[in-house]
Amino acid sequence: MSPQEQLQLLKEGTVEIIEEEDLLKKLQRGKPLKVKAGFDPTAPDLHLGHVVLLQKMRQFQQLGHEVYFVIGDFTAMIGDPTGRNEARPPLSREQVLENAKTYKEQVFKILDPSRTKIVFNSSWLEKLGTKGLIELSAKYTVARMLEREDFSKRFKGGVPIHIHEFLYPLLQAYDSVAIRADVELGGTDQKFNLLIGRDIQREYGQEPQVCMTLPLLVGLDGVRKMSKSFGNYVGITEEPKQMFGKIMSISDDLMWDYYLLLTDYSKSEIERLKKELHPMEAKKKLAQMLVERFHSKEEAVKAREWFEKTYSKREFPEDAPLFELSKDKVKALELLIEIGAVPSKNEGRRIIQGGGLKVNGSKVTDPNAMLDLSEELRIQVGKKKFYRVRKAL
Repeated sequence: MSPQEQLQLLKEGTVEIIEEEDLLKKLQRGKPLKVKAGFDPTAPDLHLGHVVLLQKMRQFQQLGHEVYFVIGDFTAMIGDPTGRNEARPPLSREQVLENAKTYKEQVFKILDPSRTKIVFNSSWLEKLGTKGLIELSAKYTVARMLEREDFSKRFKGGVPIHIHEFLYPLLQAYDSVAIRADVELGGTDQKFNLLIGRDIQREYGQEPQVCMTLPLLVGLDGVRKMSKSFGNYVGITEEPKQMFGKIMSISDDLMWDYYLLLTDYSKSEIERLKKELHPMEAKKKLAQMLVERFHSKEEAVKAREWFEKTYSKREFPEDAPLFELSKDKVKALELLIEIGAVPSKNEGRRIIQGGGLKVNGSKVTDPNAMLDLSEELRIQVGKKKFYRVRKAL
């Protein structure tokens, strides 16, 4: 592909490229670009929200470029302050390394191993030492940091900003210096951090990277970005049936965003699908594709057959997850929280009062209703979540 054709392909699905002319110039040199994206191992599993970046990274690889998957084992101990109204609790090095172990295996479900370099940013950030950290800090001002929206709001509202939180974007920027990155990818919420990377590279005499922002994948709730902390995520290591069922729970409108951001379908191909397929069939196709990618074709077919049998015929799945609680009785709302069926008490109360909870086939609409665990209960939450619950032996 010509540089111009590469640029047009890479622009698909992106929100902003800073600067587009710079990217075209880099592509015109005809040399493989160093494309970087950072992932802080604050949890052991990647989810579909991460896949948006990985998809774009794979696209760069298919065009012959080199990808750097940066595991932020050092920066995770600080915690990204983006979007936070308070400091993140620090993670121990042991927690970070334990979480990072799983990343290598997971990313190669999408990325080409021959064109991927997995690096830990502790390998260069630990070597900075006190002197290097002071020199790095001297290359940016507090006034510039306070231009950042979340910092600005906290400062004006009298909410404490700790000095170490200023270090996070600087250290992420230094990752770009260490790699000599040509391009850095991130979600739209990372724009400030990515731009600091350009500034810091200039300070170290390097050509500034191109910043490419991608949309934040909306989670299963249809409102907030996909996040483990919101409980609205689909983990890429989840069981095939669970993954299939979660994807089938998204709205028809949101489904097409998932097609654009998580598959290789172009915008024109997606428009064709909209005309040719019923939304339910399109959603099953999407769910089957994603399960096949992260598991296998056989598992994807089984998951689809299970879903169609369970939800089309309204049969209770015999292999629904089993939870054993160490009590004789439990309130309906507490039960939903304990088995992880809802992300919060408010959400659980809304579902119960709205008639979305069935116990052994009967609706329970009182959040305080006592449920007897002496015999196994068959719990249905909404249309697509099933659980078996009993007292622990």
